[in-house]
Amino acid sequence: MTDRGGLAATALVLLLWAAGLGAAAQFAKMGLILPELTAAYPGRGAAVGALVSLVSLVGMALGLVAGLLAARIGPRRLLLGALALGAAVSAAQAAMPPFPVMLALRVVEGTSHLGVVVAAPTLISAVAGPRHAPAAMTLWGTFFGVAFALTAWLGLPLVAAHGPGTLFAAHGAAMAALTLVLAATVPADPPRPSRAPRLTPGGVARRHRETYASPVVAAPALGWAFYTLTFMALLAVLPGTVAPAERTFVSAAMPLASIAVSMTLGVALLRWASAVQVIGLGFGLAVAAAAAIAVAPGEPWPCIAVLGALGLVQGASFAAVPQLAPESGDQALAYGAVAQTGNLGNLLGTPLFLAVGGVAGLRAMLGLAVACWVAGALAHLLMARRRMRAA
Repeated sequence: MTDRGGLAATALVLLLWAAGLGAAAQFAKMGLILPELTAAYPGRGAAVGALVSLVSLVGMALGLVAGLLAARIGPRRLLLGALALGAAVSAAQAAMPPFPVMLALRVVEGTSHLGVVVAAPTLISAVAGPRHAPAAMTLWGTFFGVAFALTAWLGLPLVAAHGPGTLFAAHGAAMAALTLVLAATVPADPPRPSRAPRLTPGGVARRHRETYASPVVAAPALGWAFYTLTFMALLAVLPGTVAPAERTFVSAAMPLASIAVSMTLGVALLRWASAVQVIGLGFGLAVAAAAAIAVAPGEPWPCIAVLGALGLVQGASFAAVPQLAPESGDQALAYGAVAQTGNLGNLLGTPLFLAVGGVAGLRAMLGLAVACWVAGALAHLLMARRRMRAA
C-alpha cells in the first residue's frame, strides 16, 4: 500500500483485519454453540442466551468510551491491551467456570471486543493511506461474516470432538499470538495531544453529545444503526421463507453474497463514487430486492440479493469514516459510535423483526426493513446537507 510501503503495509493491514476476526469470534464462539452451552449449564434455560447478548450490551453502553480512550492513550496501546485481555478471558473461559463467573467474564470480554473494533480500523486507515483506505476499510467490513464462517468451519468440529472449552482455549491462543505479532509490527502511537479528552462522567456525557451532533463524526454510525437493525434479523428470518430443501443453501449464500459484493462491486464503486453515495445505492438496491421478495415469496435469489445489496452498505460505511473524518482522533470517535449503534441494532433487530413477523407476517417484516433502509439513507442525506452548510 502507501504510507508504510508496499508489501509491509499490506501485511500489516491483514494482521489488523485478523485482529478483527478475533474480536468477531468473541460473538461467534458463543452464538454458534448455544446448544452445547445449554447442556453445559443445565437449568439455566434462556439465561444462557445472555452469554451472547452481554457483549452487545457492553458495546451499546461503552462504544463511544472506547473511542475516547483510543484518542487519549493511542490506538496501538488500546489494541494491544484489548487483545491481551481477550486472550486472558478466553483462557479463563476454557475451564468452563460456574455460570455466574462465565457471565462476568463475558462483561469483561465485551470491553476487549470494543477495544479491538475501535483501535484496529483506526490503525488500518493510517496504514493504508488515503488512496487505499476505501479498499482496506471494505476488507475490514467483512470481519464479522468471515469470523462466523471460520468459527463454524474450524470451531464446531472441535467442540463436537472435545467440548466447548477447547474452542475457548483455541480462541485465547489465537488472541495471544495476535498480541505478540502486532506488538512487534504496529508502529508506536504518536505523542498524546495536549488536550486529550478526559474520561470523567461529565466529560464522557459531553463528548457523547458533541459526537452525535457532528455531521462528520456521527454520519457513519447513524446509517450503520439502520443497517444493523436489519442485517442479523434477515439472516435469521429469510431462510425460513424458502422451501426446506433450499434453506441450507440460502443460509450459507446470504452472508457470502454480502461479503462478495462488498469486496468486488463495493471496492470498484468506491474508486469513483463517495462512500456515502455507495451506501445510498446499497440501501436502494436492498429496497428493490425486498420488493421482489414481496412479489415472489419463497424464491431464494431475492433473499440472497437483499444481503448482496447490503454488502455495499457494509463496506462503504467503514470507508466513510476516513473520508469524512481525516483526523485520527475523530476517526476513533467515529468507530466508537459505529460500535455503539451497531451493537444497539444487533441487540434489538432480531427480536423486533420476529415480533412483527409473528403478528403481521412476512410482508410486514419487509415493510419494516424498507423503512429502516429509507431512514438510513435519509440520515446520510441530512448529515450531508449539514456538512455542506457548515462548509
